[in-house]
Amino acid sequence: MRNSGGRFYFRGAAMKFTKPPLTFEQQADLLLGRGLVADRDTLIQRLKAVNYYRLSGYLYEFRDNPGDGYQAGTTLDAVWRRYTFDRRLRVLIMDVIERIEVSTRTHLAYHFAHTHGPFAYTSNKNLPHLNTGYHQKWLRILKDETDRSKEPFVQHFFRVYGDQHPRLPIWVLVEITSFGSTMSFLRGVEAAIKQQVAREYGIPDAVLLSWMLALNETRNACAHHARLWNRNLGYQVKLPLHRKYPEWHEPVTISNNDTFAILTICRYLLGKIAPQSNWKGRLADLIAEYPELPPSGMGFPENWQASPLWA
Repeated sequence: MRNSGGRFYFRGAAMKFTKPPLTFEQQADLLLGRGLVADRDTLIQRLKAVNYYRLSGYLYEFRDNPGDGYQAGTTLDAVWRRYTFDRRLRVLIMDVIERIEVSTRTHLAYHFAHTHGPFAYTSNKNLPHLNTGYHQKWLRILKDETDRSKEPFVQHFFRVYGDQHPRLPIWVLVEITSFGSTMSFLRGVEAAIKQQVAREYGIPDAVLLSWMLALNETRNACAHHARLWNRNLGYQVKLPLHRKYPEWHEPVTISNNDTFAILTICRYLLGKIAPQSNWKGRLADLIAEYPELPPSGMGFPENWQASPLWA
């Protein structure tokens, strides 16, 4: 078996998949047979609302190794509370990522336009870190996003200026582009513009780029309703250096590969964008509402509230 681009390929003879689809009733009986404590009718209703494999992700930590059974006393209520906590956590994270995305693309468009002009993104020389082929692909994506847009301000621009300008000015364009397109824009601009944008948040540009990539991945996970509880990111987020940014390292060491890292990044950036926000309080209230779910399951260290970043 080998991994290529996130997909697994098997060399030689591969096992044929022969499992038949199960009815909701059969799925419930399978879980009950493995030791899950639940009212059968309630379990069937839960499985109709949530895919069997989605629910299984929250059952994994209850497995009684070795074997496929669950630990004695594992209840559907306990598993369902993990699911509802995770759903509400995703809503909180999506809320702050939206604000970070809007702020970042605002500053990016602002500094780019003041350096190069409103339509300069169409020239590859102004995005030196995108090769010619990728730049052309990016422009096609932007054109598709523009054509799909039903925003009145887009229609107004082309009605007034369309005979002279087939493309939107950059500060209009960023209002309809995806997070992925914004990331391509951020990666592509010269270092000086990256630094200007990063300076708005008081961090190095390499750190900002790493954070935005991580937030884009997290946003995609949230959009597809993927599990965040007890989840490892699978990659390491770049953190500011200890010498210049000690608050990221003491008295609490911030992790760089779990949900706590993402939450800390969100907390830090939102403090720069909207310091009046009570997002931290909403997160604390959510954690307090589920006392049976220790924050350590998301990578929170025991003394996390002693960090200046969470003060």
